[in-house]
Amino acid sequence: MPSAAERTRTLVQSTCSAVLLIPGVEAARPEQLTPQARVVGTDGEVFLLFPADSPAVRAATHAQHDELAAVLEITDVAPVSVPHRIRGRAWVSGWLTCTPGVAEPGAMMLRLEVGEAYVDDLWGACEVEPEDFARAACDPLVAHETEVLQHLHSVHSEQVQELCGLLGERGGAPVAPDEGGEKTEGAGTQGLRAVPLALDRFGLRVRFVGERHFDARFDFPTPVRDAVELRRAMHRLFEAAAH
Repeated sequence: MPSAAERTRTLVQSTCSAVLLIPGVEAARPEQLTPQARVVGTDGEVFLLFPADSPAVRAATHAQHDELAAVLEITDVAPVSVPHRIRGRAWVSGWLTCTPGVAEPGAMMLRLEVGEAYVDDLWGACEVEPEDFARAACDPLVAHETEVLQHLHSVHSEQVQELCGLLGERGGAPVAPDEGGEKTEGAGTQGLRAVPLALDRFGLRVRFVGERHFDARFDFPTPVRDAVELRRAMHRLFEAAAH
């Protein structure tokens, strides 16, 4: 499984929604505290791009040499329609400063020196040390996950549904999804609808929904490193389910 540090780093470098929380700036609208871009530096610091007139930039500018505490809160929402759609959250807290001259005119790059981090997601909740966050690598599939999950849900829903057969008695009776991906009328009470929920280099997570719902992980034989290896791993997984 991916480490807590890797999961946190992946969320920070993903396109998940994020907001920068700064004491004393609570009155600002959420969109004013949402960075336009974010990237992790070589030493594990997080760089956040904001308009030059944003409340976050003003607060960092006025703080000058004082330490300005801030928390970057990230919310991960599944890119497909599924019950309990929030997959997790991460919080990266530390000290905020301006880095003039880095951004284009009209914008300012803020630097968040990481003091601590915490992730609470589908794998569980865990604290992350700054050193571990700095050393961690982002999941190689983060740029592809949304597109792949949406593609699986809309084009390969029948094959995803067949994964129910790999669950044994836990799966109950499969339910074929209709064209909209919803449970068909007249299905048995034990029927389950399979929805692709999350993807990383180690495997695919599917949420099975029916009278009850639960998640199941389908691990790849070996971790994948790119989209080419992912296609091969998914093909092997669907082949196993078909037989």
